[in-house]
Amino acid sequence: MIKRIFFFISLILPFAVLQAGIVILNGLTHNYKVENGQVYKGKIAIENTDNQPQNVKIFLQDFTYHADGSINFTAPHTNDKTNTDWIRLNTNFLTLKAKEKTEVYYEITIPNQVAKPGSYWSVIIVEPVEDVKPNENKDGVNITSIVRYAIQVITDYDSENIKPDLKFESVKIDKEEGRHIAKIAIANKGEIYCKPTAAIEMYNRKNGQKVGTFSSQAMGLLPKTSKSFHIDISKIPPDKYNAVIIATDEDENAFALNVELEVKND
Repeated sequence: MIKRIFFFISLILPFAVLQAGIVILNGLTHNYKVENGQVYKGKIAIENTDNQPQNVKIFLQDFTYHADGSINFTAPHTNDKTNTDWIRLNTNFLTLKAKEKTEVYYEITIPNQVAKPGSYWSVIIVEPVEDVKPNENKDGVNITSIVRYAIQVITDYDSENIKPDLKFESVKIDKEEGRHIAKIAIANKGEIYCKPTAAIEMYNRKNGQKVGTFSSQAMGLLPKTSKSFHIDISKIPPDKYNAVIIATDEDENAFALNVELEVKND
């Protein structure tokens, strides 16, 4: 059963803080270029910053995300590009003492034959859990989960000659907290993970004069997923504009779109 929940901030920050004082110290995206039959090793560095011990469980899931800000966590093998069968964790449960740091290790064993070139991925879920407590209303015990976070493990197989295929799904301008924000939904229709940046060049529709170029932050984009790239264009006065929107990945592959936009005076 697919769980549809809103996009965790943990997937875009360089590190994440969990409830109950758990901190992931070495990033939330682990990316590997892999070859047939090879074994790759990685680790997740975890710290309990609290003054109390903390139980943590660790497990694998598949996932995808979309430009509306949602993410789908699903059981392994739901995604046809999953690499969950390739990954082995050295533990699925641990208890960290107060202020303790530890490392969870994993191995990625690439099959001797991979179906086709491209990116394969899954997430390692790190989920703090409360201590086992008696249930006053029912027989037995309850285990209550706290906020969980996902570490992406992306394996790029035979990807040197694969180019991304980015498509613009929508462009709109919203006003948020007094600022005009261009929101550009970009989908990755290709087979390879990439990390594009969106830029927008604005031209006055009446005289053709260029009034500015603005850019978003770079964000990772897995195959068959999409994200909304936000660009602050508050410096542009209200008017009607022609715009060129350009998405450029880390290898300078570029995709462009011409649109007409209106910055409203509201």
